[in-house]
Amino acid sequence: MDPDDLPFVVAEHLGHFPDGFFARLGPRFLAAYTRTYLSGPDARAYTAEIGGQPVGFLVGVTDPAAHRRHVLRDHGRGLLLRALGSLSVRPRLALHFLRTRLVRYCRKLIPNRAARRAPAAGPAAAPPGVTAVLAHVVVAEHARSRGIGAALIARFVEDAAEAGCARVTLVTAAEGGAGAYYEWLGWLRQGETHTPDGRHLLTYDFPLNGLNGIPAPRQR
Repeated sequence: MDPDDLPFVVAEHLGHFPDGFFARLGPRFLAAYTRTYLSGPDARAYTAEIGGQPVGFLVGVTDPAAHRRHVLRDHGRGLLLRALGSLSVRPRLALHFLRTRLVRYCRKLIPNRAARRAPAAGPAAAPPGVTAVLAHVVVAEHARSRGIGAALIARFVEDAAEAGCARVTLVTAAEGGAGAYYEWLGWLRQGETHTPDGRHLLTYDFPLNGLNGIPAPRQR
């Protein structure tokens, strides 16, 4: 993925995940946040193309804690200003944020002050046993049933294995989500969770057996 792909990625993200909190902050915030995947050494961002036009994307992280530090250190101020600007014109969303996320976000961010001051690090292997997170994967409706989604997922699984991760995890909606698709690809359902918004999600893992010889998700 490169910066020229962001309009496509943001539009597809908003179309497929409109209820996510970052999506509700608006396209400008979402574009700024997605851009962090392009610069983070522990992030991966891919697009798939047909005829030179993007038809799918995937974003994820091979070390969630390290990526969070990168975002705070290199992008935190800009994202904060954009988020405050968005919340200022969305009072209902601002109230929702205060009720459901403020305390949780503060707990995550305050202990990382020292990490934000630390010098940026280059790409490195993930700590042993770390779990990679597949954040979002989308294939445009007109390009489905061609194996594009499976290929994007397999690429991320391969990169996570090369980074030394123990497993890859993701969540999908319990109702109307892609759980059956991930099970068909060989992912294992681990449980259920609920977001602060009350959305019911299913959690799936894909175990990685070392750096080499792992079974990649099947492709259609």
